[in-house]
Amino acid sequence: MHITPNTAQASPWYTHRWPWFLMLGPASVVVAGSFATWLALGHPDAMVVDDYYKQGKAINQDLRRDRAASAMRIVLDMRYGGGRLTGRIESLGRPLAAPFTIRLAHPTLPVRDLSLLVKPDADGAFSVPLPVLEQTHWQVVVEGNRRDWRLAKSWSWPRQRQLAIEADR
Repeated sequence: MHITPNTAQASPWYTHRWPWFLMLGPASVVVAGSFATWLALGHPDAMVVDDYYKQGKAINQDLRRDRAASAMRIVLDMRYGGGRLTGRIESLGRPLAAPFTIRLAHPTLPVRDLSLLVKPDADGAFSVPLPVLEQTHWQVVVEGNRRDWRLAKSWSWPRQRQLAIEADR
């Protein structure tokens, strides 16, 4: 019996589809990991705080201002419509005519936060222009002009057309 060597030449590996198919999984993981790294490094989280001690001290100060608002029994009612924020503020059941600030904090984008200086009339009524308010869940902080009292509450605009904030007692 005579054995003849196989004269047929095997083609190179890269001409077959199976090696490429098997490399597709690891290659897609490398691409996805690169994209995730780009996202993490290029878009830092705006809610991370560097100085935790300073933030803790600020929370204690806010609690003092919350207690001051409770002692003054401050009540604020406001609504948004027609490009204006209107409402009324009272302290101890009487109109509060002192200027105050309303801060509307966007839930995710600090660049969209709004700060409004409000000067109510003798009856405690106010009306301030406000650009188109984004439909989201705002954090509302109302504080005295000297930062001696503070009210805070969440507001889901436009689901809640009106917002009433009453100091805790």
